[in-house]
Amino acid sequence: MLNITLLKRLCETPGIPGREERVRGLIEREIEGLFDEVTTDALGSLHCRRGPRKGSAVSKVPVDSATKVMLLCHMDEIGFYVSHINDKGFVYLNPAGGFDPRNLFSRRVLLCTDNGDLKGVMNPAGRPLHISTQEERSKVPEVKEFYVDLGMDVKDVKKKVRVGDFVVMDEPFIEVGRTVVSKALDNRFACWLGIETIRGLKKSGAGHACEIHVAFTTQEEVGLRGARTSSFAIKPDIGLGIDVSLSCDTPGVPESEAVTIQGDGFGLHIQDSSFIANKSLVDDIEKVAKKNKIKYQRTILARGGQDGAAAQQAAAGARAVGIVCGTRYIHTVTEMIDRRDLQAALDVLVAYLPTVK
Repeated sequence: MLNITLLKRLCETPGIPGREERVRGLIEREIEGLFDEVTTDALGSLHCRRGPRKGSAVSKVPVDSATKVMLLCHMDEIGFYVSHINDKGFVYLNPAGGFDPRNLFSRRVLLCTDNGDLKGVMNPAGRPLHISTQEERSKVPEVKEFYVDLGMDVKDVKKKVRVGDFVVMDEPFIEVGRTVVSKALDNRFACWLGIETIRGLKKSGAGHACEIHVAFTTQEEVGLRGARTSSFAIKPDIGLGIDVSLSCDTPGVPESEAVTIQGDGFGLHIQDSSFIANKSLVDDIEKVAKKNKIKYQRTILARGGQDGAAAQQAAAGARAVGIVCGTRYIHTVTEMIDRRDLQAALDVLVAYLPTVK
């Protein structure tokens, strides 16, 4: 049975690029006893190493010659940094990550400070419906036009809020039909999968000859930054970029641009703007999926990138591929994943890792 409670806790914990501390703390508590070594690097990424384990499917392998397999799971969600407080107490923002301003209207937000979190609302500058012109109503504001209203006197705002505090959307994780819906499924899904994969291996008792490194990385949404430093430190032989991908199987999108179909299994990610997957890895994982009757779909994303690219390009390079989950409405508060695809992603990783020699 899927551990949806853990996914909910991960999604609802605030953490934008450069401010992933709370997410990292939650993960550190959750992974106790799963790894042989856990460290945090200078950029804030959490490196978790699990050495080879004996099992019926593997023979003894010295640690120093074991194949290093790295799962890259970024912790950050898109959000904002406080950049200015005006003389009326309205809070202005600078984005950390990519936003479509059409999805920012009338949002409830959480402004996170060192001394506690403050609830507020986000809206764009300008006249409301009843006094605006048709031209004003048809204009889509730029991200920089949005501000946060905390409902406080300016003196209280300036006392509680500083430039550099951060803002995330304030929406609950919910289950809708056979799906889960939340902000930050991009990419707390991967954090969940990194944890649950190791739990699955431990429970199965199959053992693995490879040395597994799960890196919970920082600052992916602003350029794969934590994944780059982590990959240079670990120098993996195989990099598995764990992330969401588009699922545009929805009205208004041509079928040829759907990328994934929800419910058709995990995504075996072959290409995007940042990398091209290693063909032998694609073949290996495809073979495992077929053998274990795990549903999957090959995926190519026209634009965008993921942490697997950093593993592929670090130091002398690594073979890399993406394991992704199709997600509707990415970079909104309604990100949606089918639970059957969550299960498929988990099943294929638990089945694949013991096969790595």
